Amino acid sequence: MRRERAPAEAQGTQTPVADARRGDGSLSNGDLERLALAAKALADPARLRMLALMVQGRSCCGLPDPAARGVPGRDDPRGICVCELQSEIGLGQSTTSYHLRVLRDAGLVREEPRGKWTFYELDREAAAAVLAQLHDVLRV
Repeated sequence: MRRERAPAEAQGTQTPVADARRGDGSLSNGDLERLALAAKALADPARLRMLALMVQGRSCCGLPDPAARGVPGRDDPRGICVCELQSEIGLGQSTTSYHLRVLRDAGLVREEPRGKWTFYELDREAAAAVLAQLHDVLRV
């Protein structure tokens, strides 16, 4: 079993990359932990494929009209349903839900529940923030 190390902040030290500068100062340990969580979420081909489908939107692959399937609501959902992602990527329901939870926990996607359906879309602001912080850390 792998033993978890206490965060550097709890040990009273800063991580070496905490000195990376952005316009308003250095990245905090909390910022770095959130960035690492997002990086881990992005480190899986299935999750990257899900995000790519979300970026393309509902027109990506001839997805059925939600109203024709009985999805409640006056307007069309902006995201893609779990079952549609499952079908497009070829994963089981529990695996698809797990990957979506990882993306949601990293703050990269928003979910919109509608009755028994849940639709997911990329949180573009959060994704842009992750990319900006990564840029600051790597200084590229």
